[in-house]
Amino acid sequence: MSPSPSAKKYSESGTARLLGAGTSGILELFTFHPVDTVAKRLMSNTERIFGGGQPLRQSLGQLNHVIFREAASKATLSKYLSLFPGLGYAAGYKVAQRMYKFGGQPVVRDVLERQSGQWFTRAFGERNGKAMMHATAGSLIGIGEVALLPLDVLKIKRQINPEAFRGRGLFRIVADEGMALYRGAGWTVLRNAPGSFALFGGSAVVKEYGFGLEDYGKATFVQNFFASIGGAVASLTVSAPMDVIKTRIQARSFDCPESGTTILRKMVQQEGFTAFFKGLTPKILVVGPKLVFGFTLAQWFIPTFDRMLKGQTVAEARV
Repeated sequence: MSPSPSAKKYSESGTARLLGAGTSGILELFTFHPVDTVAKRLMSNTERIFGGGQPLRQSLGQLNHVIFREAASKATLSKYLSLFPGLGYAAGYKVAQRMYKFGGQPVVRDVLERQSGQWFTRAFGERNGKAMMHATAGSLIGIGEVALLPLDVLKIKRQINPEAFRGRGLFRIVADEGMALYRGAGWTVLRNAPGSFALFGGSAVVKEYGFGLEDYGKATFVQNFFASIGGAVASLTVSAPMDVIKTRIQARSFDCPESGTTILRKMVQQEGFTAFFKGLTPKILVVGPKLVFGFTLAQWFIPTFDRMLKGQTVAEARV
């Protein structure tokens, strides 16, 4: 069988992909963890903050309480430090997740290209097929990301429900809860599959049609940056409804769980359909750059580490 017209050589080693993705995860974590905490607390809030005829000052006070919790009346530095709960869990989750997602998607993409490259070309055309292959690889890797769910659950609970940890350490929680740490796995898959499809697919579309690149791996840092913006906005918008439900499932106390179906019904009855997009604006404005930051750096670090491991200069790698 001859190679597909879209076939091209991906020379980065597995080690370079893991190092590049892991480094981007570490830098992303320490830069954006407070922002992530704010977004999670806004999504888990079930009360109206603005509107309803209440004065603006009262709304701002309520917003302050939702974001900073017990530190709402403390000094500015204390407020800022209160946005770093669960940093240890976040570090474990973020680095593992970025290594898996950004380092694993190229591997799945390579497999799809070898095994099904011609099918994608016949079904969608050469240019669309290439973008669809990137998107499909992203979706598949996003589904498998559910394996990291316990770390994500622990991180979110530390951010918005720290009372669940009082008197219990990590190992005690794992022993007590067991498979309950995978609560919300189905909703996570429903969020990750389209979200990752849109992230990698959106990025590929920008590179293909925005910059006319035949080899996405040769994108410059600036091109990767703008492609990441396209992918991030598409991903956050598509996955927003499932992300709100997932966050509320994981935010519940260990001894007071609530199913996604129940949460879904309550959201529709009590808050209306706009509840499915709660936190979307801050996510696009401040969490979006986090995703753009990590995705751009991963795409830049991977070939950089590959050159370092091979002892190549930039000029030699372009030959």
